[in-house]
Amino acid sequence: MTTSPIRDFTPVCTTELGAIAKYAHEFENRGVKLLGLSCDDIQSHKHWIPDIEAFTPGSKVTYPIIADPNKEIIPQLNMIDPIENGPSRALHIVGPDCKIKLSFLYPSTTGRNMGEVLRALDSLLMAAKHMNKIATPVNWKPDEPVVISPAVSDEEAKKLFPQGYKTAELPSKKGYLRVADVS
Repeated sequence: MTTSPIRDFTPVCTTELGAIAKYAHEFENRGVKLLGLSCDDIQSHKHWIPDIEAFTPGSKVTYPIIADPNKEIIPQLNMIDPIENGPSRALHIVGPDCKIKLSFLYPSTTGRNMGEVLRALDSLLMAAKHMNKIATPVNWKPDEPVVISPAVSDEEAKKLFPQGYKTAELPSKKGYLRVADVS
């Protein structure tokens, strides 16, 4: 997972990198490697990290923070704020295939929600575990039912979910919204 603060010594970014340090064990339990990226230089990072750790007592920044003072990496990862036309605070979840699986792009005024980042990560992991034949519905949480991909036939769904699944009764009668319990 790559996260990009706009600059070192900024209040929202300090709180976010502290939260990421606090949640590091949650990411590690999911097999995620953390990486920070900032527009400032390495020396600035070294002076900033104690502030991050002081703001989040008991948490240590154990993940690397890459320096991008020339802003060469930021545009390659599409970490540009469309309104301010400068670096944004972005978060990318990159899969084992080195492809971006999810991106959160935040303006400088809005902090991230680590609970939502973990929920989205759990959704991606669940879908990958089931070879992308399922998806997670709105507000899904681990251990809740999932939906079966429309690309999966009813015959295949019966094999994939021998415990059964339910098809939602909808006015269209199309039968596309099938729900299964995978826990």
